[in-house]
Amino acid sequence: MKKLLLLTSGGDCPGLNGVIRAVVKAAEHDGNWQVYGSRRAYCGVLETPNDIVHLTNELTAGIHVRGGTILETVNKGNPIAFPVNVDGKHLLVDRSKELIEKLAELGFDAVINIGGDGSHKVSQHLFEHGLNIVGVPKTIDNDLYGTDYTIGFQTAVDTATEAIDRLIPTAQSHNRVIITEVMGRDAGWICLHSAIAAGAEVALIPEIPYDIESIKAKLTSRFNKGHGFANIVISEGAKSLAGNVVCKQSNEFGYENPVLGGIAEQLASQIRDGLDLDVRVTVLGHIQRGGTPNAFDRVLAAEFGVQAFELVKQGRFGFIPVSKEGEIKPISLKQATSEYRVIPSGHSLITSARAMGICLGD
Repeated sequence: MKKLLLLTSGGDCPGLNGVIRAVVKAAEHDGNWQVYGSRRAYCGVLETPNDIVHLTNELTAGIHVRGGTILETVNKGNPIAFPVNVDGKHLLVDRSKELIEKLAELGFDAVINIGGDGSHKVSQHLFEHGLNIVGVPKTIDNDLYGTDYTIGFQTAVDTATEAIDRLIPTAQSHNRVIITEVMGRDAGWICLHSAIAAGAEVALIPEIPYDIESIKAKLTSRFNKGHGFANIVISEGAKSLAGNVVCKQSNEFGYENPVLGGIAEQLASQIRDGLDLDVRVTVLGHIQRGGTPNAFDRVLAAEFGVQAFELVKQGRFGFIPVSKEGEIKPISLKQATSEYRVIPSGHSLITSARAMGICLGD
């Protein structure tokens, strides 16, 4: 029996357990592979003793309806810059060679890493250094290049849309402007999808720096026409023409990404400055990451899991299955991480939003 190691790395999202289950089922159907899972991404391999679990049909039965990941995950376990404590000092150490050697010692023939853009840059590095690895695209941000959809995105959009739907009646009842801040980092996919779905008046995305005067004009026009409320959706990575992204540096050693958040409060203050409106802010935060994956993400997770296992069987390492124009097809990890996927200026989402009168802040 050949041995396959499965892991989830980076941020969690709905659909991860569906991939795990699909890989296990496909491997059992094939009959030549045993599947194991490394807890907390690569930490399960690098820790002593190893934290690795045998993934069976019994263990993974029914997990596709659960959010999160039964293997757990970390966002600061990059083996290329692994956080360690040496003589009381925090250091980042490249343990990728040690990782590959340990995987060989443990008898693993291949690895499937379920991750996003950052995780698969690590996958590509490990592949270049000799590891038999295949990727699976996941992230609620939908910002991995080369795929139309990543696991978790559609469920996050559903969650954000439902929240905005619930805010509309209270905005209407109190004649308020309500600003909903959604996740997405430097890509506006969640923001624009949920804004269109919920019928928001304003959608502010990282790809289009906003002019506060344009937003004030939109709100003034709306209230002058007798609409006594307005809903604004803003991405956590949005910024004004004159400003920068609102963020703070993480205090978690080994986590390099800035922590985004706070742009909605800044926007509320800018709107209040000059307009006599009651403006309230709701930040959805990690609510978008949790919960039961919707049907779309369950199906996508199953397809990605099966196709990732097929790539392993075929020995096509350094590849990742992606969703493109309704089909699942493989591309190289190098191609998938060659660019950061933002919303192009001529994308149909932007055209549709403008045609329906949604203000994009420009």
